[in-house]
Formats: sequence, C-alpha cells, structure tokens
Amino acid sequence: MKLTNSQKLIPQGTYAKKLRPFLPDEAFLRDPMKLVILFINLTILLLGWMIGSHLDSWPIHLLWLYLPIAIIMGNSVIVLLFSSHDLMHGSVIRNARLTQFISLLGLSMLWMPPTLWKSIHNRVHHNQTNALGDPDRNYLYEQPKTWGKWIHNVVVPSVEVNPLWLTVGMSTAWGVHLFRNLTSVLLFNRENVDYVPSAFTVSAKDRRVIFGEFLVIFLLHLSILAYLQFNPVKLIFSYFLPIWMGYAGLMFYIYTNHLICPMTKVNDPLLNSVSIRVPKIFDRLHLNFSYHTEHHLFPGMNSDYYPLVQELLKIHYPESFNLLDAGEAWHLLLTTPRHYKDENTLIDWSGENSVPCPLNNLIDKEAVKTAR
Repeated sequence: MKLTNSQKLIPQGTYAKKLRPFLPDEAFLRDPMKLVILFINLTILLLGWMIGSHLDSWPIHLLWLYLPIAIIMGNSVIVLLFSSHDLMHGSVIRNARLTQFISLLGLSMLWMPPTLWKSIHNRVHHNQTNALGDPDRNYLYEQPKTWGKWIHNVVVPSVEVNPLWLTVGMSTAWGVHLFRNLTSVLLFNRENVDYVPSAFTVSAKDRRVIFGEFLVIFLLHLSILAYLQFNPVKLIFSYFLPIWMGYAGLMFYIYTNHLICPMTKVNDPLLNSVSIRVPKIFDRLHLNFSYHTEHHLFPGMNSDYYPLVQELLKIHYPESFNLLDAGEAWHLLLTTPRHYKDENTLIDWSGENSVPCPLNNLIDKEAVKTAR
C-alpha cells in the first residue's frame, strides 16, 4: 500500500515547536513521585496475593468478598503499565540502569520485557505512528490472512465482532499483542514476518537482553503461582481475575488511541491519534493516559501537564484535534470495520463493506472546500 496523504499532514515537530513556548519549563522536568505511584501499586498486588493465599480457607459462599480486592488489583495492573510507560519515556528519573530495573518490575505483570517495549513503543510506534511501519496499527486488507490477523479480526472491537469474542478479547488481546511481537523478534527478527501488522528488528544484543528479561518475568510469575500453591481457587481469584480485568481496562484505552484514525505517512498526531474524555477519577488513577494526542506531541513530558496541552490544542487547532467522549470513541470502534483498505478507508474481513475512517478531518476539510 502506498500512502498518498503526506502533502496534507503536519509533522509532530511542527506542532511541538508552536506549542512549546506556551508551556512552563517545569512541565518538562522529571517527576520522581511517579515512582511512588508505581511502587504503591506493586505493594497493592503483593498484599492482594497475601490475602489470596488464604482463600482456600474461606467458605465458598464468601469468596465474592474478594472481588473488590481483585478489582483494586486489576486497576494496579493498569497503573503499572502507564507508570512504567512514563518512566521509560524519561519523564520520571534520569538514571538509565535504574529505569531499566524498575521498568522490569513494573512491566512484569504485563509480561513485557522493557527492552522490547523500548523498541516497539518508544522507537517504532512513536516515530511511525499509524504508518505502514507501526506494529500497533490495524492490519491491511491486502495482508495475508494469517493467524495473527484472524485473531485481530475476531476479538478487536468492530462492526462485525461477536460480543462473546469481544469480551474474551478484552482480557486476552494484550497477551496476543505481546506474543506476536515477542515471537517475531526472538524467533525470526526479520521485517518480513507476516503474522504481525508490521514487523521490526532489534540488534543482536537487544535480542539477548529481551530473552533474558522475559525469562526473569517468567520466573517471577512462576514464583507467584508457587506462592499461591497452584490452588485453583487462589489462582482464579487473586491471579487470573485481577490480570484479566487489568488487561481489559488498558485495552479499552489502547483500542481508542489510533484504530479509528487514518494511516499517515507523515507522523501527524492530530490526525493519527485520539484523546478521550473519561471521568476525572480515572485520569487521576491512570496518569492522564486518556490525553493520548497530547502524549504523542510531547512524549517525554510530565503527564500532569497534559491537560494544559489539551487547552492549547483547543485554542490553536480546534478543527483538527480528535477529542471524543470515551463512549463515542467506543461506539465508532463498534460501528466500523477493523482493516485498512487504504490509508483513508476501513474495510471488513470479507472485503465487501468499507467506510471512510471516521476521524479523517482532512477529508472533511476537502469536502468543505469543494462545497465552497
């Protein structure tokens, strides 16, 4: 597929250069307090497992009392990803080795080696957002119908998704995303791997580090399972349930980030990214991750200041800025196909039904110009 919209797009750096003078210098200082948040949520998980280790002595009719604890633990899984995300973007501390070690702890519940995250997210996704080379984009219709593309079609929210499989996918799609990219790098490390949306490569050194970090994560999870004595009741309530709920929560954010946007050759965050409105309590809990366009404009910024960036976008780019209520973004996901026919068109698995990308404001602007 050849992208043809580059002449209409504005690079991320152009936006950043224009908006930077309106932002205070402290917005770009590191915020070590985010480490406190990360370790608080690690502690919550540890306490949850300590309580969960006694579930075999609870009467069956009282096991439901553990559900609030599981929900809190699930939220901690979400916060661990988002706090580690900020940490690895360099907005928390300066020390690289300490960042790598803490990120390994923070991303362990996501089974994500930090060196892999650094490659897939920081290096590739942020530089090629929703472009052909972005491993986080929708599959192209013209790509082979591999097992990876089939799972994407079955579980990702779309106009054709089965509600049952969507429910299953909310708790498992993160694992599929990790498995696809981890195996692509560790087993092949080639750019022609066809079961990922877009394959990328890493250096031989990083490949070894990724394997070592994944082995550490595997041993950490094995230790948790052993601590819970591989007891089915303990595992279901205090291990699987919190992780599944956490994955579902973070996938809600991740699905809305880019999947209803057009593909772009030039990295234009106002076209290829979406910010959503959520209740303020979730912004407080989840480190303003809903401000996603703002993050793509200033990846290394203290996330506390993303609301200020949003206000600037409303002033300077009111017609281009994709800001939706969370419910509206989810509705658009459920009423559109999930594969790209071309950079501006979404199409279903069969190739029979296609619609324009709902957030392609460039198309809207051209239509206005034509009408005039």
